[in-house]
Amino acid sequence: MSEPKKKLSMALFSSCLLAACAVGSDYQRPRMELPESWPAKQDNTAKPVSGASEQWWHLYADAFLDQIEEEALAHNADIQVAAARVLEARAQLGITGADQYPSVSAHVAESRTQSSLAAHPTTLPRIQNLSHVTLDASYEIDLWGKLRRASEASRAELLAAESARETVRLSLTTQVAQQYFTLVSLGAQEAAIRRVLAGRQERLALNRKQLEVGVISEYDLHQAEADVATVQAQLTSIVQARDKQETALTLLLGRSPRDVMSSNLHRGSPSLANAWVPDGLTAELLLRRPDLKDAESRLEALNARIGAARAQFFPSIALTSYLGSESVALANLFSGPAGIFQFAANISQPIFNAGRVGYMVDVAEARRDQALVQYKQAVASAFADVRNALSAQESARQVLASESTRSEALAQACKQAELRYQTGMASHLELLDVERNYLQAQLNRLDAERAQRVAVADLFKALGGGWQSSLDRQGSTKTEQGQNP
Repeated sequence: MSEPKKKLSMALFSSCLLAACAVGSDYQRPRMELPESWPAKQDNTAKPVSGASEQWWHLYADAFLDQIEEEALAHNADIQVAAARVLEARAQLGITGADQYPSVSAHVAESRTQSSLAAHPTTLPRIQNLSHVTLDASYEIDLWGKLRRASEASRAELLAAESARETVRLSLTTQVAQQYFTLVSLGAQEAAIRRVLAGRQERLALNRKQLEVGVISEYDLHQAEADVATVQAQLTSIVQARDKQETALTLLLGRSPRDVMSSNLHRGSPSLANAWVPDGLTAELLLRRPDLKDAESRLEALNARIGAARAQFFPSIALTSYLGSESVALANLFSGPAGIFQFAANISQPIFNAGRVGYMVDVAEARRDQALVQYKQAVASAFADVRNALSAQESARQVLASESTRSEALAQACKQAELRYQTGMASHLELLDVERNYLQAQLNRLDAERAQRVAVADLFKALGGGWQSSLDRQGSTKTEQGQNP
């Protein structure tokens, strides 16, 4: 190989090596002390749930809940905004990616000028025409990886936007389920109060007849009327709370203002299934929670911004060229003598800018450090959420068991008090006291059922919307961190 060819080859090889390098360090996930596994605690009172898909609400076996969850995912405003932000981030990635390629544009100019004979006496014609047509190209050689780091940051921001959308999705489905459970509970409480009210109204009608024949006094009748009014006020309050809850859920579903004013949501009977984290599930799977993926992607993007800022210290090399024609006569514009071209290389090296580039690097590093602290805090908060959710589920299960036992006992006591009252062995006040306790026990039991359902939903939210069982994972390849199961 001749000497000129060797020099040319070495120059090309060096250019390729320079193009392959990028200023700044590549992203690495921060090291943190994570627990090895979850404190698995199974509940033998319900069917075990060792794995669940992202549509975890099917666990409740409620067709109405399934329907409104799908409606919320299709029409909720927050979901639509999050989806639009993903499109924005994807377009921004396209912009930064396009900066790495040459840009080509066409330029056409036609001018007619008249010069001053007093200022510029010349033998040339005073009026001159000029036609100019060129195809312009420009390209910046990304020797230091400035453009590649910017594209890397935009790609990470796109992943962050997608994770943010999944965070909104998980939060929305959890809110819909929780508000639906509250609505179901309020509806059941309303029905319980109406049953008590109907019984007291029947007893009041009987008491009025008893007063007419002198069996009871007016004092007893007024006491019965007050008891009816008390339950009626309780019913009014629960109906107002139910209507308010129904309105809030309707808004969450993304329905129109007309539907908000007139819609009546159906209610089913969601099951009280429990869920727990199975044995053999590593704690690192929590890192695939969408909010943690969002925080990590933002950290990765800011890390790449540091490299883009550091690249400002180095020379910037830009290649420009054009090819076209130029002529004073339009008829000769595309003739051979009218052809023009230019090829130029521009090198720009910062010398003095009062430390601007250094400050830009400091800003990028400070933002990265902030994101790092926020990511570590988000991970710690996520594990705290899981611990609290597991504890809340166990507590809710125990409270529900206690309230159910209390309600059943008071139901028997209420029947016995009714018999004692009818036979004259117990006073009216004694009967009312037992009925009042039984009604409150029913309301507490229904609220405990709501808390049990909500606790399971909170657990799914804390875990990122479901998990895979160890048997599922043994038959498949290892799931990448940050990927939904």
